[in-house]
Amino acid sequence: MTRLLIVDDDPEITSALARGLGLHGYEAETVNRYDHALEKLRTETFSGAIIDVMLGADSGLDLVRRARESGATLPILMLSALSDVEHRTAGLEAGADDYVVKPFSFDELVARLRVQERRATSQRPQPATLTRDRSLQTQTARVSLTEREDDLLRLLIAHDGTPLPRGDIFDALWQTEGSGNENVVDVYIGYLRKKLRDADFGFEIKTVRNQGFVIDGLAPRTECRNLD
Repeated sequence: MTRLLIVDDDPEITSALARGLGLHGYEAETVNRYDHALEKLRTETFSGAIIDVMLGADSGLDLVRRARESGATLPILMLSALSDVEHRTAGLEAGADDYVVKPFSFDELVARLRVQERRATSQRPQPATLTRDRSLQTQTARVSLTEREDDLLRLLIAHDGTPLPRGDIFDALWQTEGSGNENVVDVYIGYLRKKLRDADFGFEIKTVRNQGFVIDGLAPRTECRNLD
């Protein structure tokens, strides 16, 4: 983890946490208001968050719950002086990944952060590799592609998340053959979708209404290497 979000209604506490974590190599951004924290969790990227259960008149449990409902997937650690099983369970059920009871040592907090870092890394999508022999593979999966399937997948990846119209795909891959029609694009999209789904590569080809086809969920392009 590098960039953390620290949420507590007491500026002195967030400042102390940020200083302490900074000594362990973490960059921390501090927030003291519920609404500001929720906005950041919804719109910005953090490697993890540390959220106090009590945020003045607001609830850290509710903040975590709403962040999860908005699609936030980052590791979240909750801090609280409430140590009974009922409160720890409530924090985890709200969506927290860990619950740290006050008072605590920074060594313990950092250790728990590093556990979440390792867990997040292990769950990260495996980078996909397209090889010269027309196979798509990760460390755990491999499928063979036909020449046209390989060309189609490379074309979609090259457009880096931008929907590609059916006509543009046909022009790029089939027009020079002088026969056929754009329906062939749908046929090969279907072939690719089945292979990607059966091998569970973690990404898929989506249809964007009135725009075309796009790769969704692919690991960063720098990790999707073409081995020639």
